[in-house]
Amino acid sequence: MISNKMKRIMDQNAGMASLFTAANILRAKMGDENVFDFTIGNPNMKAPDGVNETAISILQNTDSLLIHSYTNPAGMPSVREAVAKSLNKRFGEEYTGANIVMTTGAAGGMNAFLKTIIDIGDEVITFSPYFGDYLPYVENHGGTLVELPPNPPSFLPDVDAVRAAITEKTKAIIINNPNNPTGVVYGEDVLKEIARLLEEKEAELGRAVYLISDEPYRELVFDGAVVPYIPKLYKNTIVAYSYSKSLSLPGDRIGYLTVPSEVEDFAQIIEGLSTANRILGFINAPALQQMVVGQCCETIIDVEFYNRNRELLYNALQEYGFTCAKPEGAFYLFVKAMEEDTFAFSEKAKEFGLVVIPGETFGCGGYVRVAYCVSHEMIGRSLPMWKALAESYQK
Repeated sequence: MISNKMKRIMDQNAGMASLFTAANILRAKMGDENVFDFTIGNPNMKAPDGVNETAISILQNTDSLLIHSYTNPAGMPSVREAVAKSLNKRFGEEYTGANIVMTTGAAGGMNAFLKTIIDIGDEVITFSPYFGDYLPYVENHGGTLVELPPNPPSFLPDVDAVRAAITEKTKAIIINNPNNPTGVVYGEDVLKEIARLLEEKEAELGRAVYLISDEPYRELVFDGAVVPYIPKLYKNTIVAYSYSKSLSLPGDRIGYLTVPSEVEDFAQIIEGLSTANRILGFINAPALQQMVVGQCCETIIDVEFYNRNRELLYNALQEYGFTCAKPEGAFYLFVKAMEEDTFAFSEKAKEFGLVVIPGETFGCGGYVRVAYCVSHEMIGRSLPMWKALAESYQK
């Protein structure tokens, strides 16, 4: 029999799993062309040509034993150095490869870090709405996720709520910037407030409270928005990064953790991360993809693809009467449901071929997440259905 913990996780993820089934049922019933699936953050954009060309060149010109061998659990030294050099250039840091741990995406990196720091009963704080998998990530390692209530319409962190939530058991805070599902970018002012608070709490507790900055959408920002580099503001910051969005490589599972030298217990954390990579079963980040991003770590996709989608869908939904803050980053709209029961609203949307995710999946009812990382053409075809859905509530 499966474990009770897995049963709980399966129950927590039942809504997401049912969406895949629902979309397939709708396709069988309505036809592929009449189903508009806005659920998953899977980029409908090819990786830059240079990424594929680099992979081909590596495969053709590198010893196959090296390409397919185990690497150091923390990553290939040359790749870690390349990533560090890129970060130094972009953010004015003085990292070396010793500050970088290559990981199986941001998710693998976060799990490795949580495995490294959490004892049973420790608490990790995050802000609703949040990426729903944070809950099992923390619980996987014996911790408890403390979900701070949402703060609409801005959805910016409430610093007073953070102050009230920190206890003797608090080990870390997770910030997702730009945020999934809202697209909100946390600016420097609010992050400085959080940094000052954490410094006060560290002094009270006599130990570090780590800030985990989850940044897979860092490069996907619009209208001149700027994502602050949090290690500049708070020394005990660990950055989790993924190339899933910036290079459209979600299935390649490649990313890294940045651990500044100033972080408390730096040497032990680096050693712990290497050990966690191994014992969690990752062993090491994929060797070929390490080599690829080592050469392409300054390449990014053209964000105009997502901006065109954002403008088209956001403007149309506003015109039809939906309420939604215009996202500054990522590729999601967090749309207010047109009735109190978010699940009922999501079911109603399916009648028009629209598949969206209820906000409860992200710890925030009353809203649905709409992923616009789909084809521009699909968004255009979906607009009459969005209009019809809105009109069904306006009669």
